[in-house]
Amino acid sequence: MTANDDTPDNYEHRERPRDGRNRFVRSMDNVRRDAEAAAYWAEHRCTYQEIADRFGYYDRSQAWRGIQAAKRDVALPGAKKLRATEAEQLDALFVSAMEILEREHVMVSHGRVVKDDAGRPILDDGPRLAAVREMRQIRESYRKLFGLDAPSRVSVDAEKLGQEIGRLLDAAMDSEDADDDTDA
Repeated sequence: MTANDDTPDNYEHRERPRDGRNRFVRSMDNVRRDAEAAAYWAEHRCTYQEIADRFGYYDRSQAWRGIQAAKRDVALPGAKKLRATEAEQLDALFVSAMEILEREHVMVSHGRVVKDDAGRPILDDGPRLAAVREMRQIRESYRKLFGLDAPSRVSVDAEKLGQEIGRLLDAAMDSEDADDDTDA
């Protein structure tokens, strides 16, 4: 920091690095600056413009984005750990459901094993089917946890169809209104 303006020397306005698509990339200097700005902001609760001036951001909105990025940086390791813990729990549930699926279950009625005419126990598929449903739900939870499902998209054709239906309904309503006016 300089003695005169109390601003970190290495945070003067500089060009930010960009990737091959001309988008901004956070450098280690940016990460450090964002972290220091967030710590300063948390301690002093000053305005974002003061943060911008002090840490060399272009304007107050860039200072706000820098502080938000620092918050995400802090939360990211915790979120990764939480996701890993959730995945382990889902894996354990999946293994339990698999064990149920692989087991043979006999049909029981009124506390007694149901047998066929030859005296052999009749197998009950209910617990196995329930295990399959549970395994499917666990896999769905796993996909959601890791964001593996593709986002759903609305077709442009479907959107045009919806607009056409809306126009037809409006026209039908207008003609009904016109018929009502002529009947009166």
